[in-house]
Amino acid sequence: MPAKTQNASPKKSFWKWITILGPGLTTGAADDDPSGIATYSQTGAQFGYGQLWTALYMLPFMIAVQEACARIGLVTGKGIAAVVKDNYSRAVLYGVVGLVVVANVINIGADIGAMAAAAQLLIPLPFIVLTLIFASGILLLEIYTSYKVYSKILKWLALTLLAYPITVFIIHQDWPTVLSATVIPHIEFSYAFLFIITGVFGTTITPYMFFWEASQEVEEEQEKGLIKRGRPNISWKHIHMMRKDNTAGMVISEFTTWCILLVGATVLHNHGVKDIKTAADAAKALEPLVHSFPAAGYLSKLIFSVGIIGLGLLAVPVLSGSAAYAVAEAFEWNASLNLKFNTAHGFYGVIIIATLIGLIMNFIGIDPVKALVYTAVLNGIAAVPLLFLIVKISANEKIMGEFKSGWLSKALLWFTFAVMGAAAAALVFTL
Repeated sequence: MPAKTQNASPKKSFWKWITILGPGLTTGAADDDPSGIATYSQTGAQFGYGQLWTALYMLPFMIAVQEACARIGLVTGKGIAAVVKDNYSRAVLYGVVGLVVVANVINIGADIGAMAAAAQLLIPLPFIVLTLIFASGILLLEIYTSYKVYSKILKWLALTLLAYPITVFIIHQDWPTVLSATVIPHIEFSYAFLFIITGVFGTTITPYMFFWEASQEVEEEQEKGLIKRGRPNISWKHIHMMRKDNTAGMVISEFTTWCILLVGATVLHNHGVKDIKTAADAAKALEPLVHSFPAAGYLSKLIFSVGIIGLGLLAVPVLSGSAAYAVAEAFEWNASLNLKFNTAHGFYGVIIIATLIGLIMNFIGIDPVKALVYTAVLNGIAAVPLLFLIVKISANEKIMGEFKSGWLSKALLWFTFAVMGAAAAALVFTL
């Protein structure tokens, strides 16, 4: 009797695909955090279509970098800081951990400030009160939920990214011009251009993503019982599944980046708005989404605020969590979102301290919108030495075995390192 064959229904295939998505999706979504939205919106407003090409050309490099980070975690069963500790000097280890912690703490502060500024568009509460509410809410979420519950929350928060793609296709676009600007790079050798493009690079290929995705692959392995006797029991099948998740997450992230740049250029720059000073200015980019409604102004603020707050709730735990993984791995503390507070004091202590220091930054009068853009530039500079280490580790046969980087991965990683290093150097030179 012939064997029965049955094709999976579209519904089952869709949900199977959704279940594959994990660290790659949440990492990609967290990449379009409030700092990213502010930087991309400012870029579109300031330069119009001039930097639209960055979203297309950075995609393969973003995929390559995050694939290497995820592969390091998947193959070694350790986060990046733990791998550095095992294979490099203490000076290198402390330099790596210091870079990610400083960059992340500043980013946390900027993101919490942006969430509060966005919420003020809807709720008449003092800025400081709102920052306290968001910081305490995020800490409670991280400390008192299990990884299984927490990862599902992060997946659903990623849906807040949809506002910008929807807006792109509502606005009338000069598509030949848009497509030309997307494909043909435009470069200016001026301080303003290099400053903002370093910010675009820094908020796209950013240090906290390196550490977060690697550590989340380890969490996934532990959740699935793949780590035996301290070493992951994986095959190429696991690598291929990780690559699907990672590629999907980065494509979604960069498509959203392109949409934010395009909305900023079309709605703001083309109507004379070339400098975003407040959250209300940034919210105007979404007004076309609701222009047919009588309360268009309020609804654009509502959609913008929900998006910023949702992505902030996604990004701030990623930022504090990746800093905590780095510190905990460096000092061999227990490090996992699956652990209770009383069994991982150091890990959760770093999360609390990093979030609180970021919160305090908002008490000293820093402009929340400008802070987001400057944070992106700082990340662009900090990413350069970290990229060098990731290239070396992912290609090391002693560490990675049969899963070391191939020629294509190495070529993309070295090119990313060179381009980001050149952008950072050119920015410093123009000072």
